[in-house]
Amino acid sequence: MTEPRARAARHKGQLNFEKELRGLLYAHGDDPDPLPETVRVLDEITTDFVIETCHAASRHATLNNRQKVKLEDFKFVVSKDERLLGRMTELIGMEKELKEARKGFNTDEGKIGLERGAVGKKRKRVSKGGEKGEDGEDVEDAEDADDDMVHDVLVAAAG
Repeated sequence: MTEPRARAARHKGQLNFEKELRGLLYAHGDDPDPLPETVRVLDEITTDFVIETCHAASRHATLNNRQKVKLEDFKFVVSKDERLLGRMTELIGMEKELKEARKGFNTDEGKIGLERGAVGKKRKRVSKGGEKGEDGEDVEDAEDADDDMVHDVLVAAAG
């Protein structure tokens, strides 16, 4: 973990989770408008947790001779904290359930202007050679989905 004095100056004047922390404090019985010092301190703690977790996951990926951090690296980092690992696993499962449910409701109705060549069209990336994972999904798409889940899980776990 970083030296406390070094951490104090790292994020000076910048609040990353202010809105979420204010809501969290209110949900746990604090005033609807908490003291700015309280929000600032909790923001520093949360930001440091996220940064240190990401650095540890990056170190784990490097030790496994990978440049890209995967979901398994974050699972390894939080594996020492059973409660956090359980929450992370629960959120990952919930994210997958929501993704499957969205696929069932995915229709092309109302998507005017997304025909071929339209601005803002998202294209599905296919990995080189069309590699497929165990579940039949393109390998690159699965990794991108993992990256999105990692972000969501870290934000939720920090809160």
